[in-house]
Amino acid sequence: MPNHTMSNQGPIRVAVVGVGSFGKNHARVYHELQKQGAGVELVAVVDSDAGLAQAVSNQFGCRALSNISDLQGQVDAASVSVPTVHHLDVAKQLMSAGIDVLVEKPLASTLEEADELIELARAGKRVAQAGHLERFNPAVRATLPLITRPMFFEVHRLSVFTPRSLDVDVVLDLMIHDIDVVLSFVSSPLKDVRAVGLAVVTDKVDIANVRLEFESGCVANLTASRVSTERVRKLRFFQPHEYISIDYGRRDVLQISVKQQDKPSVEDLMGMTGLGSIFPIPGVSLNKPKVADEEPLHAELRSFLDSVRNRTTPIVPLEDGRRALEVATRILKTIEEHTRQAQLSSL
Repeated sequence: MPNHTMSNQGPIRVAVVGVGSFGKNHARVYHELQKQGAGVELVAVVDSDAGLAQAVSNQFGCRALSNISDLQGQVDAASVSVPTVHHLDVAKQLMSAGIDVLVEKPLASTLEEADELIELARAGKRVAQAGHLERFNPAVRATLPLITRPMFFEVHRLSVFTPRSLDVDVVLDLMIHDIDVVLSFVSSPLKDVRAVGLAVVTDKVDIANVRLEFESGCVANLTASRVSTERVRKLRFFQPHEYISIDYGRRDVLQISVKQQDKPSVEDLMGMTGLGSIFPIPGVSLNKPKVADEEPLHAELRSFLDSVRNRTTPIVPLEDGRRALEVATRILKTIEEHTRQAQLSSL
């Protein structure tokens, strides 16, 4: 069992449990970090599909295993990328074996399971991170210093249909990314939830629109769809005298600020012609903050490894994963109630 005060000497031995579409990416990034000399060694991948595990292990030069128990004493940390219904069981086995974990989103199937994961990590003194990838998007990280008092969000996450993550609905599959980011930006308790959602091609909610209201007066409108004809991943918000736009896919940020002392009068604005845009109106400035050029998954796994090595609390602890899951669960209950009221279940 790894020592709770792991030495900074030697690479951190890691494994990936579940090497489907996203688990394979975890293996790829660990392998890339290993080649870059980042103090990590990809020891093994584990999957119930022995052929899949072998194929991934061949690609990244590690062992292929079919049993989690084989990891005890062999690795220090692991990514849990199995279907959500198995998160608790897999993470429990790993943490009981003294292995630190990164558990992919959504953290668990239920809040009770999330609470059990948190208690297991606490009791076992394990480093445990929730896998909310967008927190490590360079555009999101570049936005953090700009936040003052967000009051209105407009968020869109649209994806073309793919036969993946169909064990959960679109709220837990896609929207939960934005729920987590909004919660990390807004320091206020949630007051009210309005939501509507529809099943389109599966028997679960495939498209949803949500309105979150916070005690601070902040409002967030979120739309998520996995049956779109295009890919859109954008978050925009307003705060006093500022508008900030994040494009997750392009990993860039646009900040438009208004200096109160310099802004023109309404009469001055009415006298301006032929501008074609908001610029160059006096008092209005545009800024594009510098954004690091790094794949979010690289940043996420590097951060996880730093926490494992230094025995520190992760940037996204399990408690944050539970918080996002709690809001997502509330949204789903609201969608169910709306479906009943609108008598949509019979259509």
